[in-house]
Amino acid sequence: MDRWRSRPVLRPHSNRRCIDMKIATVLAFGITITGLLGCDIQRHLLYYPGHVAIADVQRYAAENGLQTWPAKDAYQGIVSKKGPPNFRGTIVIFHGNAGPAIYRKYYFDALETRGYRVVLAEYPGYGGRPGELSEKNFVADGRRTALQAKEEFGGPLYLWGESLGCGVAAALSTDTQLRPRGIVMLTPWDSLLNEAKAKFPLLPVKLFLRDTYDNVANLADYKGPVAVIMSKQDEIVPNVLTERLYEALSRPKRVWKFENAGHNDWPSDPELEWWSEVMDFLNSEK
Repeated sequence: MDRWRSRPVLRPHSNRRCIDMKIATVLAFGITITGLLGCDIQRHLLYYPGHVAIADVQRYAAENGLQTWPAKDAYQGIVSKKGPPNFRGTIVIFHGNAGPAIYRKYYFDALETRGYRVVLAEYPGYGGRPGELSEKNFVADGRRTALQAKEEFGGPLYLWGESLGCGVAAALSTDTQLRPRGIVMLTPWDSLLNEAKAKFPLLPVKLFLRDTYDNVANLADYKGPVAVIMSKQDEIVPNVLTERLYEALSRPKRVWKFENAGHNDWPSDPELEWWSEVMDFLNSEK
């Protein structure tokens, strides 16, 4: 009897308090781990540089009439050896998140025949380049690339983003030294946060995102023309996010829609008229 009498009495509300404390502890632990690992989680979900060495980039460039720029090894982008036949301006292109810049030769085929010097910017950590994979680093490096391209090749300057690259182009849109005449946003989202929410609706994605790539906010004060290009069958960036971005833009703006295209198979044939339409629109709004 004495042994049983000495045991504490557990009332129902004590059990609930104990369970609540355990749940709170587990949640707090999960949130802490998510926060600590957030950078790695984001890096593995967002950036896919592949395994391409500078030697591979240089070899492919040489085989296709291209070259690393401004230096052979310490390069920041890809340019053609000949350049456009009749110069009309410089376009700095920021590519998507998968693989190096060098394999986007279609931009040269389409835009240099129309008179534009193309600089296909390469990101730090891609194409054999050293550097951290982050929005801050991409934007800073992209600014240096665009400034040097404008100084070397001349203006007017245009910024062209594709997918993730739209975030870099948007971030540079109001730079007072660059002063781009026009911006092209190809398969863009409105913000990385909304893109992540769409892909992982049950996860607290805000906790592990370190980058924002907020195109709506970054283009809010840009007064030049913006061309938005969307793929109606986009399986990566939901159309609603591209439409939100377009709706938030001030004029002048125009949208092109590829009805049967997905995120990575939009029509890139250099003979297609939409390339000319986009550049004509940017030049009509001076």
